Amino acid sequence: MKRSNAQKLKDILENDIINGRLLPGAKLDHEALAKQYDVSRTPIREAIQQLVVSGLVTVQPKKGSFVAKVGIDQLIEMFEVMAELEGMCGRLAARRIRPSELAALEAALKRCEDPAVMADPDEYYYENEEFHNCIYSASHNDYLAAETRQLKQRLKPYRRLQLQVRNRVNNSIDEHREIFKAIEAGDAALAEKALKEHVLIQGERFSDFVSQVKEFSELA
Repeated sequence: MKRSNAQKLKDILENDIINGRLLPGAKLDHEALAKQYDVSRTPIREAIQQLVVSGLVTVQPKKGSFVAKVGIDQLIEMFEVMAELEGMCGRLAARRIRPSELAALEAALKRCEDPAVMADPDEYYYENEEFHNCIYSASHNDYLAAETRQLKQRLKPYRRLQLQVRNRVNNSIDEHREIFKAIEAGDAALAEKALKEHVLIQGERFSDFVSQVKEFSELA
């Protein structure tokens, strides 16, 4: 999926924040960033606005934009809520999905399975995002879908970061196949369980996740 300059810049800044190259409290100088990436200030402004939505950046009136402080405990709590919301979407989708929506979900799965996509965790993330969007829509509960998308946007940088862990993309594909089969079979309970486990950070995945964000000041 083609990304705009603003999207690419946002992804770069996300990685710099998450990996500690931009520390909590650091000021984001729009003019300096525009020069650094050889772009106008418009995509810089758009990228920073998106980072504000995801909670990685805060804006202080008359002072500027700053890297936000994010605690690991809060992140884990948010992933727990995300798992419940995704599970609900999966349960409803298994009961309500239409043939055209099932076809769209299968097409999204096949795009995720493309070797070229799987080789690039960032590209995989965006195809993975469409797979999940198909499930939200197939729940036919607009309020639930909107709430799920909102929290997913908030957690986006960290869900992208997870995909950088070794073998996570391959494991994610296997989980997608299980989710698809459950929804295709109309097995609401299995679809809910599979989606919860797909999103929830626990066991070894928890250790890997903490390792990936260990440069945050809160973990120093």
